Amino acid sequence: MAVSNGVAMPGALVSPRLRPFVVAFLLLQECVQLSCCGSRLAFLPGFEGPLPFHLETGYVAVGESEEIQLFYYFAESERNSKEDALFLWLTGGPGCSALSGLIYEIGPLNFNIKAYDRSLPEFVLNPYSWTKASSIIFVDSPVGTGFSYAENPLAYETGDFRQVQHLHQFLRRWLISHPEFISNPVYIGGDSYSGLTLPILVQEIMDGNDEGKSPAINIQGYVLGNPLTDPAFDQNAPVLFAHGMGLISDELYESLKRTCKGHYQFSESSDADCMNDLMAFHQCTSGLQTAQILEPLCGYASMKPGEMFGDRRSLLENFFLVREPTDLDLGCRTYGYRLSYSWTNDDNVREALHIRKGSIGDWQRCNNELNYTNDISSTLQYHAKLSARGCRSLIYSGDHDMIVPFMGTQAWIRSLNYSIIDDWRSWMVRGQVAGYTRTYSNGMTFATVKGGGHTAPEYKPEECFAMFERWISREPL
Repeated sequence: MAVSNGVAMPGALVSPRLRPFVVAFLLLQECVQLSCCGSRLAFLPGFEGPLPFHLETGYVAVGESEEIQLFYYFAESERNSKEDALFLWLTGGPGCSALSGLIYEIGPLNFNIKAYDRSLPEFVLNPYSWTKASSIIFVDSPVGTGFSYAENPLAYETGDFRQVQHLHQFLRRWLISHPEFISNPVYIGGDSYSGLTLPILVQEIMDGNDEGKSPAINIQGYVLGNPLTDPAFDQNAPVLFAHGMGLISDELYESLKRTCKGHYQFSESSDADCMNDLMAFHQCTSGLQTAQILEPLCGYASMKPGEMFGDRRSLLENFFLVREPTDLDLGCRTYGYRLSYSWTNDDNVREALHIRKGSIGDWQRCNNELNYTNDISSTLQYHAKLSARGCRSLIYSGDHDMIVPFMGTQAWIRSLNYSIIDDWRSWMVRGQVAGYTRTYSNGMTFATVKGGGHTAPEYKPEECFAMFERWISREPL
C-alpha cells in the first residue's frame, strides 16, 4: 500500500490510467487547499424554485503570491458530465464579465425581459444552452473584471500575456479541486477580444503538458466566435463589409480603395484624401447599431472615427455604456443588459453567489478602466502552430456583425493556406438555411450564422446551439 501526503493509497485500487492524476492531486492538495473554493447553488435569486442544473460559483487564487482571486461560474453538463467536454469560456472586452456569456449567450439562464419596477430581475431557462452538451466554466478574467479582484493595488496591473498565464494557472488549479473532470476532453472557448488571448492560452496549456505540469489537461481544441485576430484583417474588414451590405456607395468604396490603398485605419501618416474618405465612411455608418446592423441603435454610443479604425480595445468599449433601465428601452436589446446591474448589485444575490464582502464595489458588466496592456498584435502564427499539433477548432461569425466582420475572419483563415476538405455550403436548422460553412484540412471549421451579430449566440441561440452540438459531437454542420 502506497502512502502519499499521509494518505494511504491501495495501488491495486487505482487504475494505471488514473494513477498519475491521483498522485498529482495528492501532491498538490496541501499547497492549493486555500487557493480554490467553490460552492454549489441549489437556489438563485430571481429563479423560481430549485435550479434544475448544477451551478457552482467560487474563486481560484492565481499569481506568484496568489494575490489574485479569479471568480467563476461553473455550469455542469445536463447530458453526461462524466464524458462530455469541459469548456473554459472567456468573455471579450477585455474586462467584460463572464456573466455575459452565462446569461446572454450560451449559458442555462436568460433574463426574463419585461418591465421591472425596481424589483429584482427574474430568470427563465435557456432551451439552447450549450450546457446541454458540455460543462462550462465561465471565468471573470482578467483581474478587475466582474467579481474577480486583487489583494493589493499592484496586482491589478495586467495585460494579454499576464492574463494568459493566470488563466493557465486557474484551469490547472480548478481541475485539481475537481478531479472528476481531469479525464474529460477539454476545450477553450471565447469570443470577441478573446481571439487575441485564447489561441495563446491553448498553446500554453499544451506546452505545460509537455513540460510535465500536473494535472495533465486533456486539451482537444478551441472555439472562437466573432474573434479579433489580426489588425491587417480585422480593421480593414468594416469598409469591405459596408460596401457588400450596401451601406456605402460604389463611388465612395472605389475612392477609399484608391486613396487608402486597402489600409482603412486612421493614423497620423494617413493621406489627407484617405482621411476625408474615412470621414465620409463614418458619416454613412455612424447611425448603425454595428453589433448587428439590422437592430435599432439605442443605448449605445456612436463610434468615433478613430475608434472604428484605430485602437482595438476601444472597438468594444462603446457598446457597453449603461444608464438606468426605463420602460421606453424595453424594446431594445440594451434593456436586458441593464438588468444585470440591478441583479448583481443586490445584496441577496451577492450572498447567494458567495461573493466575498468588500472585495469589489459596484459590479460592472464591462470594466473599461482596467490597468491593461495590449501586448498581442496578432494570433495568426498560433493558429498555425495549434493546427500542426492536431487541435480542432470552430471559428464562427455572425454575418451582420460590423465590429469584427466575417469578411476579415474569412480572409485570415484563407491566409493560413490550408486545403479545403468540405467546400462552401449552407448548413440547416429546421429545414432553413442557418448560415454557411467550410472545413479545412487542419481541422478548422469556419461557419457564418445568418442574422447573427456580435456575438452570434445572443442573436441566434437555436442556430448556434445546433452548430455547436454538431461540431462538439464531430458531426458535419
